[in-house]
Amino acid sequence: MQCRFLKGSSFQRLSRISVDARVSFRAVRRFRIIAEIVFIVLCGLPTSDAQTTDLTQKSLEDLMNINVTSASKKEQKVSQVAAAMFVITDEDIRRSGASNIPDLLRMVPGLDVAQINASTWAISARGFNHQKADKLLVLIDGRSVLTMIYGGVFWDTQDVPLEDIDRIEVIRGPGATMWGSNAVNGIINIITKAASTTKGGLVAGGGGFEDRVSGTAQYGSEIGGNTNYRLFANYFNYGGLPSLTLQNGMDAWHLFRSGLRVDQKLSQTDTLTAEGDIYSGKEGSVIQHIYSIDPPVTGDANRLARVSGGHILARWDHVFSARNDTALQVYFDKYNRAGPELGEAARNIDIEFQQHKVLGEKHDLIWGAGLRGTSDDTEATIDLGFSPGDRVTYLLNSFVQDEITLRPDRLRLTFGTKVEHSTFGGFHVEPSARIAWTPNARHTFWASASSVSGSPNRRNIDCDINLTTFLGPDGIPIVPTLLGNPHEKSEGLIAFEGGYRGQLGRRVSFDVASFGNFYRDLASMESGTPYAASTLAPSYNVLPIRWDNKIRGMSDGVEIAASLKPATFWTLSPGYTLLQLDLHTDPTSQDAVTVPNTEGSNPRHQAQLRSHVTLTRGLSWDTSAFFVGPLPAQPTPSYTRVDSQLTWGLGERLRISLVSQNLLRDHHVESNDGFTTVNSSEMKRTAHAKITWQF
Repeated sequence: MQCRFLKGSSFQRLSRISVDARVSFRAVRRFRIIAEIVFIVLCGLPTSDAQTTDLTQKSLEDLMNINVTSASKKEQKVSQVAAAMFVITDEDIRRSGASNIPDLLRMVPGLDVAQINASTWAISARGFNHQKADKLLVLIDGRSVLTMIYGGVFWDTQDVPLEDIDRIEVIRGPGATMWGSNAVNGIINIITKAASTTKGGLVAGGGGFEDRVSGTAQYGSEIGGNTNYRLFANYFNYGGLPSLTLQNGMDAWHLFRSGLRVDQKLSQTDTLTAEGDIYSGKEGSVIQHIYSIDPPVTGDANRLARVSGGHILARWDHVFSARNDTALQVYFDKYNRAGPELGEAARNIDIEFQQHKVLGEKHDLIWGAGLRGTSDDTEATIDLGFSPGDRVTYLLNSFVQDEITLRPDRLRLTFGTKVEHSTFGGFHVEPSARIAWTPNARHTFWASASSVSGSPNRRNIDCDINLTTFLGPDGIPIVPTLLGNPHEKSEGLIAFEGGYRGQLGRRVSFDVASFGNFYRDLASMESGTPYAASTLAPSYNVLPIRWDNKIRGMSDGVEIAASLKPATFWTLSPGYTLLQLDLHTDPTSQDAVTVPNTEGSNPRHQAQLRSHVTLTRGLSWDTSAFFVGPLPAQPTPSYTRVDSQLTWGLGERLRISLVSQNLLRDHHVESNDGFTTVNSSEMKRTAHAKITWQF
């Protein structure tokens, strides 16, 4: 990763000393006031348990009774989850008009989704968003897709066919007790459909402006009555986006993926799931590159990255009884990326066992243990390199959680903790406590407290990044270099959350969550004493900047989602997010860049309104409007994105969709963060058509 923000004379800002290191009690007061207002309002809500056969009511009841697994690694209704959870259903996916997972995630309150160029996104929950955001855990069918080198996600290669996604479960807030140290600010769990639900054939294809061409072919069937399988292949080619100067952004890209899933019922008590895929593609980008140190020459460079990889996963589920079951999951995955700055490859193997057991009438216990190992290789360039170039890392963990029923169907208390030991993070204990009060079937109030540790990654420990080069006063080139720190500590978080979800009358469901997060030992960049790189040719002076842990502070906010049924044919889904970051450097820190960049690279306000209208038999119209506040540190102005989709269903097997995106403006910027690998592009107004045929 090359830090474009720190070039020219900008690195000199690192030498300024901040004197404000106190936690903001003003922010604490904001959170308390918000929580009190929410509590007062919610306490006055109706609590009727009356049933109704109205069709609009049934739809909202179905939404509240979706079964989810991400919160506790066991099935439970979303209405009973003591966490800030949002579920994107397969129906939401069809209505969205989205062609990729990042665009789907825009509908989740509390998530910040910003597209950087045609193939690169920044996605995070509750702040700290950048290209490789490391405080958000992303899973696909229980398989972590985080890279251990950067701690982030390569969203360009997470292109699961949207037709195969059953749901996406998103938890905003810590989930480390169940999922580990990467689940600091949230979890995204993408769950694909069982092979038994996708029998037959499917062909989907589309095209439109910006040379967007895509296609998916799929077939599923049954073997011997106990085995179901699904085969698929998909491809897309995207023509790219304009640069910030409205020239060719040189970021066109294409990707091909094929895969298989098999679900087998081995016996009355045993089931086996096996799946795997492979992918390959190329993507263009423009990076800021050091062409020469002596003489010092830096500038934009057009680069083509080659990406490839794949995975295999097996999961065995055994049921001893209705009150006792176990699961064993093993997967292996690998990826290779040649460019745009660095050559890198990684191989991961993960083994996880868990047991779920109901003890008596009050205790619902789940425990487990796991091991993850990673082996990687990197190839250094003039811009950056890792030392050592290859490394083997590991992560050991065990967890236990007990859900205690204090009052049947009304009051539940959950305690749990996870114990981890990793190559870079050392030993961590991550406990949590949650409580859910369900006064009746329509309303749930919940609260939680958690302690989380975020382990450093290889970028912080081993990577040296040459930021730029220029001539010093004595005519000798100077290279500011961001150095890895072998003594980098784990970041810490203590989080408090509270919320409500329920049905307010026959036509309205409502979900609100408020939070206060207290961070310690956040990563900072500290300048050091210059030294001569005399052993290298050409000779130059290094201005060292080293990772450290001298930032602390807090964030607070409110996230609101609702579903309204003004009529049986019309559904509205509004949402709103308020996020406030208040960070400080320690008195000994010389970092004057990270705090303002972090605080000013996350929108304070976000809002959305999604509409679904059934026009006539088989014809529907979906419109989504997303408002994102300004990012003063980048700087990027606020924008409103409007997408629309007209869908015509010709019977049950043929569907035609006409999709338009970014309708309000011909182009706009979503991210211009200096701490990225690639130069930013402008998002364009686009339109495309898609035909889906099932047989």
